[in-house]
Formats: sequence, C-alpha cells, structure tokens
Amino acid sequence: MNLRKIIWTLLFWGCALGCIPLNAQIQNAFPGRKTRILFLLDGSGSMLEPMETSNRWSIAITLMSRMVDSLRTVPDLEMGLRVFGHNKPNELRDCNDTKLEVPFGPYNHKEFNKRLKSIKPLGYTSITQSLLATEKDFPVDKTARNVVIIITDGVEECPGDPCEVSRVLQKKGIVLRPFIIGLGTDSEKFRTAYSCAGKYFNAEDASQFQKVMGVIVSQVLNNTSAQINLLDQQGRPLETDIPITLYDQQTNESVEYFVHTMNGKGIPDTLYLDPLRKYNMTVHSLPPVNLANIELVGGRHNTIAANTPRGNILLKVGGITRYRQLEAIVKVKDQCGILHNQPFNSTQKYLTGSYDLEILSVPRLVFKDVQVSQNKTTVIEIPAPGMLQLSLAKDIQGAVFQVKDGKMVWVMDLPTTAGRHELIIQPGNYEVVYRPKSETRTLYTRKKPFSITSGINTSLSL
Repeated sequence: MNLRKIIWTLLFWGCALGCIPLNAQIQNAFPGRKTRILFLLDGSGSMLEPMETSNRWSIAITLMSRMVDSLRTVPDLEMGLRVFGHNKPNELRDCNDTKLEVPFGPYNHKEFNKRLKSIKPLGYTSITQSLLATEKDFPVDKTARNVVIIITDGVEECPGDPCEVSRVLQKKGIVLRPFIIGLGTDSEKFRTAYSCAGKYFNAEDASQFQKVMGVIVSQVLNNTSAQINLLDQQGRPLETDIPITLYDQQTNESVEYFVHTMNGKGIPDTLYLDPLRKYNMTVHSLPPVNLANIELVGGRHNTIAANTPRGNILLKVGGITRYRQLEAIVKVKDQCGILHNQPFNSTQKYLTGSYDLEILSVPRLVFKDVQVSQNKTTVIEIPAPGMLQLSLAKDIQGAVFQVKDGKMVWVMDLPTTAGRHELIIQPGNYEVVYRPKSETRTLYTRKKPFSITSGINTSLSL
C-alpha cells in the first residue's frame, strides 16, 4: 500500500469516527493492557445475497480488511478471526461449523487479511456455538480487555441461546459486552433477537456498515468521559467528598474507586471510563446510595446522577465527660440494621431523613425520629455522667435498676468481688438489689436507693 493510500485510509477512518483528530482516535487509551478484538464473522451462504452493487460478503471483508490494516500499529492491540458456516454446505445444517481462522498475535494483519480473502460463504448460521467457542480463543489474561464483534446477516438457525452464552462469558469475565452488527437485515427482527446478547447496530448498506465499524472501533480503543453529579434536594450537583465504587455489572468486581471531587471550576471532576462495560455504582454515603445498570454512550461526555442530599448529626456530652469512649448506634428510622456507630463529641454527615439513635451510656438512652435536614446540623446532647464509688464488704450478686412507670428496669449488673469499684452512670435515681454471694436463701436479698448527679461522686457501701 503506497503512502497516499495509507493516508486516505486513515483519513477515511478518522471521519468515520466522527472527524475527530486522527491522533486522538487511532490509539489505545488503555496503556499496558492488551485489547483483543475477535471478529466473529458469518460465513453462511446468505452472505452472498446482493448488497448495492456487490454482495454482503464482499462489502464486509473489504471494509474489515481496511480497518485491520489501519489499526496495525496501534499499541497493545491484537486481533483474531473466527468464522462460522463456511466449511459445510447449507443442506448439512452443521451447527458445529465454526473455526478460529486467525489466532491472536501481534502485527498479524497480513495473515488476517490473507485468510479473510480466501474464505467463501457456504453453509449454516450457528452463532451460539461460535460464541461459546470464543472462550478458548482468548489467551488467559485477567488484565486484558477481550472484545467480540459479531457480523452476521441472519438470526440463529441452530439450538441454543446466544444471549445466555453472552451473559455467561461476561459473568466469567472472559469477554466484555459483545457488539453485534446486523448486515443488510430486518433491523427490528435482529434487535429483538440480539440486543440481549450485546450492543446491537444495524447496517442496511455499505455506508452504514462503515460508520458502525468506526463507532465500534472508537468505543473499543477510547475511554469515554463522564462526571458523577451528587445531587442535593434541589437537584443541584453540590455534594462531594464521598467515596464511590464502580462495579462491573456482570462480574460484580470493582473496577474503579475514588473520592468524589470538585474540579477547579467547582463542578464534578471528569472521569474516563471504559464504555464497553455496564456499571453498578455505590456512593458510600450514610446510608449508601446504589445505582444499577449504568450504560455509557461511547465517544460522548456522560453524566451519572445520584440523589445524595446530606446534613449533620453532632453528638455532645454536657459538662466534663468522664466517658473514655461513648458511642451512639445509628439506624435508619424503623429499620433493624445498624447504619453506623458514631463516637460522641463528633460530627457525622448523613443523608437527609429520619434516624433512630441508641446511646451506649449507662443506662442506655434512646432518641427516636431524629431529623437530618440538608446542610444543617442536628445536635444531640446528653448530660454529663456522675461517678458511683461502690464499696463492697464482701462478694455479692446484684444489679442496678431504675423505677419507670411502676416497673423495675434493669440498668447493669453490679461487680461481684469485694473491694472498691468506680462506675460511670448517667444522672438519675436508682436502686441496687443484691445479696451476699455466700448466702443461699432469698430472704437475704436487700434493696438500697441512690442518686447520681452530673460531675459529682456518689458513695455507696454495701
């Protein structure tokens, strides 16, 4: 190929990709990671059907050959070719007629094009078996991006479900979501049959086929920009500084993790993501916000929005606290699961809404229906505890109680060994019920009241 022809070919593909500057297009935006493209090409007899001034097969292999040639110098890119329906005549209805014609390898474009031109369409459409066979076509490499591009003019003629096979391959992490090009076909019929297997494109003529191939190559080789808008209650993207994880929707593996950031212009920073994946996203707010089946439009700037309006809860202890470490169990209102254990004398952000708090003081304090409002701080303050200095003349068995509504409410068990003990207790009126440990008769049970005042030491001898 002379220099003039090379330049024309590259310019052609540059415009097919949207006339973006060539040096921004013909490259691999995933340095250090192999991108492997396997073309799964229909070689059944129907590919000889007329298409404009030629036939489907001639147009397909001509444009594929040009594309493969133009990508020969792209770093970290390998291509392979599997063809189905080309070795056995149609009347045999051979559903296993599929073969890897060109294995993956660096700079194999000459072998690819030579083999492509030697194949003649002949037989039956067997997409499911061919797609299933691709599992062994890709070298074992967990870091590689494995892409399948299916080019066919017919729907499945053999038993099997290409959509299910595609889901299995994606879930195993063997391939990313396949591309399917319906060549010279009934678009609605194909879309129904293949959309579940991957990203479907319809190409009714050579011009559309050129454009579709360009779009696919662009999506395979280029990252796509996106921003994540964390919205307040007015729908403004003003929330930030929250960790976020993006998961592959099929494999559930985390593929991106970062702390949300505003750029120098005060808008969410731009990310670059692989457009071949579908994503699930977790915004690690309290409680977390989850979005599923996020699909990016390749070659465009995408916006992903999540509702995350937040306010604060501040926990305080009045006076001079003697607690070494006091926490509150925070739950979403009327839910059982623990959302967070928040230390006292700290401020924590939560999504706006209602929460129930249980403070791990002695006795425990419960606050129901605590409201968190956007950009506001809700303060929960409890009085400082007092100190009970307990002197035991002998070993005992007993507990501390409060009397509420005529009922004895357990607060804590007493220490059992003789000696001096210091207990930190919230202000209030209490009773101890106890008996000497050595006694074996109930009648030796005793009761004694006492009161606790914030910041005051109270002595009690038993």
